[in-house]
Amino acid sequence: MDFPTPISVQAIAERIGAKIVGNTAAVALGVNEIHKVRVGDITFSDVKKYFEKSLKSAASIIILNETVECPDGKTLLICDNPFLAYDSLIRDFRPFEPQQMPIHSAAKIGTNTIIEPNVVIANNVEIGDNCYIQSNVVIQEYSIIGNNVTICAGTIIGTGAFYYKKNPDGFQKWRSGGRVLIGDNVDIGANCTISKGVSGDTVIGEGSKLDCQIHIGHGVVVGKNCLFAAQVGIGGKTIIGDNVVLYGKVGVVQNVVIGSDAVVLAGAGVSKSLDGGKTYFGAPAAEAREKYKELATLRMLAKR
Repeated sequence: MDFPTPISVQAIAERIGAKIVGNTAAVALGVNEIHKVRVGDITFSDVKKYFEKSLKSAASIIILNETVECPDGKTLLICDNPFLAYDSLIRDFRPFEPQQMPIHSAAKIGTNTIIEPNVVIANNVEIGDNCYIQSNVVIQEYSIIGNNVTICAGTIIGTGAFYYKKNPDGFQKWRSGGRVLIGDNVDIGANCTISKGVSGDTVIGEGSKLDCQIHIGHGVVVGKNCLFAAQVGIGGKTIIGDNVVLYGKVGVVQNVVIGSDAVVLAGAGVSKSLDGGKTYFGAPAAEAREKYKELATLRMLAKR
């Protein structure tokens, strides 16, 4: 999530009640989780075994709950509860705004775009030209939709990330500061759900086509010209290359990569990263030819 304007590390420290260690002249450009960080970003860690990963990341500013040696050029912000500090920054710069009207006055809608009845469009949404948004679609805050996009009835774009911090009292929900970005010439079927990222973006690449009743988790990146059949579910932060085909009821776990030109056959369960250019089947998904050989062997053993 980018800040509207750069913010000094002194101002950030004052906001969250933190002690500054390291570069006191740093300027923060945004906030991001560890897997999405860029130079200029703030990230955090409140578990010591993950400190090193945070310190070696591209992040310029790291919020920690313990003083450690600061890498050259970086800034540490030391406070009691890094999670609450991080979450408070997102809440400060992306405050919750309840929907008061069907189409928010701050939404931008392009020319020749058709908006059917009962569509809800939230604040800071941008929709391109020649789009067709069918009835009962909900497009939530900060979503950006390209040109020539069709979104069928009942779909929700930009639901909050399914992301919680576990504590002794239960689960505490993060405020989602990410967005959903939908490229040009994308078709999205009825009753789909696409969640925005926790701090980064969920992306549906140009020319991709989604059937009905598909769920795309937070921070997923889908490449160009992909084809997903009905009831596909993709876990958060997964990355999918270009020209990937997922047939009906394929389930994909979080944090994996599916290479370009891969095909995953119906009902498969993807539990680890898959190379591109191959066809997969089964649960856990494996190359289809090998999986079929395994099934044939099992059938032969059963006849003995």
